[in-house]
Amino acid sequence: MKIAFLFAGQGAQYVGMGQELSDSSVFKEVFEYLPSNLQKICFEGPAEDLNNTLNAQPCIVAVSLGIAKVLKSKGVDCEYAAGLSLGEYTALAYSEAISVKDVLELVKKRSEIMSNAVPENTGMAAIFNCEAKIIENVIKDIENLEIANYNSPKQIVITGSMNSIDEAILRLKDLGYKSKKLNVSGAFHSSYLKNASEELFSVLKEVEFKEPNKKIVFNTVGKTSDEDIKILLKNQIKSSVKFMQSVEFMIENGVDTFIEIGPGKVLSGLVKQINPEVNIYQVESLESLISAFGEVMESIVTLSVMSVSVSSANVGITY
Repeated sequence: MKIAFLFAGQGAQYVGMGQELSDSSVFKEVFEYLPSNLQKICFEGPAEDLNNTLNAQPCIVAVSLGIAKVLKSKGVDCEYAAGLSLGEYTALAYSEAISVKDVLELVKKRSEIMSNAVPENTGMAAIFNCEAKIIENVIKDIENLEIANYNSPKQIVITGSMNSIDEAILRLKDLGYKSKKLNVSGAFHSSYLKNASEELFSVLKEVEFKEPNKKIVFNTVGKTSDEDIKILLKNQIKSSVKFMQSVEFMIENGVDTFIEIGPGKVLSGLVKQINPEVNIYQVESLESLISAFGEVMESIVTLSVMSVSVSSANVGITY
């Protein structure tokens, strides 16, 4: 069994996420780095405050990292780690490439930069059951429009000006494909964030990164990379997220089991669309993880304390 951890991106958050693990000393070691006001918002809401990008990003990273640390303490670990957009920061923190304190401060700053960067009248839309090559061909002559996310063979997200998105949706509808505009504040993962990427890079330069102790599969290249982590993160917010290619790369390199860690079930559903033959679990507690893995997990996990839920894969949209 070769395991990869997948870490949730923005949009997966919900009030109360991680709260059932809050008595775990391992979880607390991570969560205590989150400011007390954000801890309260994470567990108690209101949802409007949690959904604010400035709060959502550090809360998702803290909860996801805390869950991963609990799993590791019980003997469940990975060879590969990846995350969708924001989740890449969690993957780097889990691999000890960056400290917990630094990663939470960094994603807070990232959220501030992203919130201030996107112009009005820009957005994103998901295209369903349409090959990437078809979408690329449709949008190639539409100005101010790019692909934001290669999520799966059945879900591609485009990003750009709203006029350009409307034009693309109309063209794709004529070809028989369905689309859905996303409830986001702007055109993330697009060239609109070029200046923001430079601002983020100035922050990244001041952060200490170490060599990861896991094989990190990066969003912008869809595989492992020896390139400077700071450059990869700089490029991430202005470039396409190659989640589908990342999963395919890990499968090609022997990964047969994916564990989605953190709130939501979106990544689990996407992996099933990419390759329905692999094992995929969404983890929020330990007990049902042991149940799902059966005797294999019983041999490496000490039964105790935590509860875990492993949910069937439901497909949503993430960015």
